[in-house]
Amino acid sequence: MKSYGQFCGLARSLDTVGDRWNLLIVRQLLIGPARYGDLRAGLPGLATNLLADRLRDLESAGVVRREVATEGNAVAYALTEWGAELREPIEALIRWSTPLMVEGPRTDHFDPGWLHVALPALLRERAPGRRTVTIGLAVDGAPLLLRFSRSGPTVEAADGRAVDATVRTSAHVLLGLAAGALTLADAQAWGAVEVEGDLDAVREVLAGAA
Repeated sequence: MKSYGQFCGLARSLDTVGDRWNLLIVRQLLIGPARYGDLRAGLPGLATNLLADRLRDLESAGVVRREVATEGNAVAYALTEWGAELREPIEALIRWSTPLMVEGPRTDHFDPGWLHVALPALLRERAPGRRTVTIGLAVDGAPLLLRFSRSGPTVEAADGRAVDATVRTSAHVLLGLAAGALTLADAQAWGAVEVEGDLDAVREVLAGAA
């Protein structure tokens, strides 16, 4: 791997994860361990040979490890304990990106699975008044669960459990609400959000900026 040749924590961090695609591979593995094919599917535009190279580099650096997949004998990739510590700087970059996201997706690809990392990053500092709030999300038609407890927010696959409310919207609007760049009242007034169920529960976590 290329090196900046500087005895600086930032430079050495970038030596390890600063190459193109590396942090997006880490983003995918923050969602959970993944097989090679799953990583390719979650990283559109990344050539298979480059993915193999990046995984090899990250594994050599101690960021990624291989393990046996939960189903079958296939190999899955997972973050090491040290690699998982990248969640904090990645979440900070997601929060920092808010002004860059305002213009919307344009022609960029969007995968609802990326919300597993983005929503907790944007909602981490919010604390609902009740013990646990579970919101069903239909984001561009994809079903997810946003669960907010005292330990913080998580995004999970929809599994049919009871929810306090269901929110139907687009990724652009949902991320704007989570970032506090858009108010729930305005989004509803524009017809950009539909809420079924306990509106107060949705307000507790997605009220947006005052």
